[in-house]
Amino acid sequence: MAVEGIVSAEPTTPVVQTTLAPWLSVRGSARAVEFYKAAFGAVEVFRIEDPSGSVVARLSIDGAEFWVGDESPEHGNFSPQTARGATTRMILTVADPDAVWTRAVAAGASGVNAVHEDYGWRLGRVVDPFGHHWEIGHPLA
Repeated sequence: MAVEGIVSAEPTTPVVQTTLAPWLSVRGSARAVEFYKAAFGAVEVFRIEDPSGSVVARLSIDGAEFWVGDESPEHGNFSPQTARGATTRMILTVADPDAVWTRAVAAGASGVNAVHEDYGWRLGRVVDPFGHHWEIGHPLA
């Protein structure tokens, strides 16, 4: 309890915002981090490296966060190469999907669908070199 002029010794509980951030399991996490930086302008928020070169990183694309780490089948974490396909697609909503799609392809992604208008969106799709599919677009006005 705080009294004027006296600081309370009661513990405070930090306010935690609910968020959801995907974790992409890949083969070659250090290379994947560099790809996501080049393709999407991602920045590293957090990074741990072990002596083998394996990386766990939290990345942000204009505030939209996701994690990247090497697959670990012993823990049930499989890359798309091991699983023979991805079980999810990433939806990256951006102001200029044409520019981001082009940048991703220039960085090494493969174009699946060129950017076009469909379903009330302007969007395109790429698959990154690690097997994850990215829908890049924004809703139309």
